[in-house]
Amino acid sequence: MSNGCVEMKLLDEWLVADPSGALYWPREGVLIASDLHFEKGSSFAAKGQMLPPYDTRATLKILQNAIERHSPSRVIALGDSFHDGEAGDRIAPDDMAAIQSMTQSVMWTWITGNHDEVLPDGIGGSIENAVSIGPLVFRHEPHDRPADGELCGHLHPCAIVRTRNRKLRRRCFVGDGKRLILPAMGAFTGGLDIAEEPYEGLFETAPTAWVLGKDKVYTILPNRLVGVS
Repeated sequence: MSNGCVEMKLLDEWLVADPSGALYWPREGVLIASDLHFEKGSSFAAKGQMLPPYDTRATLKILQNAIERHSPSRVIALGDSFHDGEAGDRIAPDDMAAIQSMTQSVMWTWITGNHDEVLPDGIGGSIENAVSIGPLVFRHEPHDRPADGELCGHLHPCAIVRTRNRKLRRRCFVGDGKRLILPAMGAFTGGLDIAEEPYEGLFETAPTAWVLGKDKVYTILPNRLVGVS
């Protein structure tokens, strides 16, 4: 596909994995993004850990570019869009204006997460705990057992990939054709290796990882993933 995107299938639905970490569902015109964590930098700064205060702006640019590439009719943010309950008080006016402009330009749904059970006033869009569209269910945290058609975030998946001469660690989508977990899009978000314990029992079969490169998504089968079987 163009723009470094890769098609994948969830149940009988074709989805498009974008190098930004966004996911596009062409049949419904829906763009999905997870774990934006706006204002994580200012949260750390308030606790004495001085990080550059530009993570919200950088994340917004990534998201805006994905929206421009796919021209969705709807955007669903899968929770932890804001790093904490006070993020709305710390966000720069220009960044808040950019969020409001996006939510006014397209149908927008914020899914609540464990970091943002209460979202800032005035951001626009609707707020839901979960959303179902056709066979797919959108929520923040994965259920603790396999769930057909579930799209979620929360775990910030990354994969360690075997190459000829080294191992690479990258953010990724991870799924088994029945459930899909999206990577965190936030500029300051880390990742949790998909071979770690929190992923145990979430997939019925060994999952595939769709790994984010600089400008392209790479499909990595289980036999090339370190620790996944």
